[in-house]
Amino acid sequence: MELNGVADLPEVRPRDDIAELVADRADLEPGDVLTVASTVVSKAEGRTANLEDYPVSGRAQEIADRIAELSGEEKDPRFAQAVLDESAELLIDVPFMLAETRFGHICPNAGIDRSNVPDHDILLLPRKPSESAERIRAGLEGRGYEDVAVVVTDTCGRPFRHGQTGVAIGWAGMPASRDWRGERDRDGHELGVTVQSVVDELASAANLITGEAADGTPAVIVRDWDFGDLEGSDELFRSVEDDLVREALREWRFEG
Repeated sequence: MELNGVADLPEVRPRDDIAELVADRADLEPGDVLTVASTVVSKAEGRTANLEDYPVSGRAQEIADRIAELSGEEKDPRFAQAVLDESAELLIDVPFMLAETRFGHICPNAGIDRSNVPDHDILLLPRKPSESAERIRAGLEGRGYEDVAVVVTDTCGRPFRHGQTGVAIGWAGMPASRDWRGERDRDGHELGVTVQSVVDELASAANLITGEAADGTPAVIVRDWDFGDLEGSDELFRSVEDDLVREALREWRFEG
């Protein structure tokens, strides 16, 4: 498997065509997977906002005050309001805001980013990242690049571990995971629970090249990776009914 960053991409601005920007700078082949950082997808889709645009509700002010009290650092209540507005549900409000986005991804601060934007501006996640991936894929097809899958990536932390890693928040042209259930291991035992989140693994691999902060390589081409003959699934985000961690958080909030 090869991973190569798409070089010399310009600063992405609203209404830019990401498919065109990539196609002008890279030769894609059938079977390639193009990973694109959500930051540039959001910028192309005009998903920037100013904190002044968020009138502070009583709940946002309360959350900001409680976080500031616990951390000793001031929390902007306008940012807390932006998180509330972008969330389908707030799972934790202190000591940080853990939110479910409206498309099902659970992450701190609803994925709102304050890096690589002017002061007082914030960058929101794409509204529907899989639809964003499908538009980029269709744009590549329109330029003669067929059978190229697209994965929209973000970085976030994980429970029980330090550090952040790349994850997929949207995808098109490939399943999200491959299902090993029913296959047998080397000792002949049948696998009963193994479902491999390949879009997350590709996003994480690409993030080694994409980097963080000012690295400026938001698109990566994955080549010579094969999904194989296993069954695929587009289930990536756990449903509320089978999410034991979410249920535990609700019980903790209630008891608290």
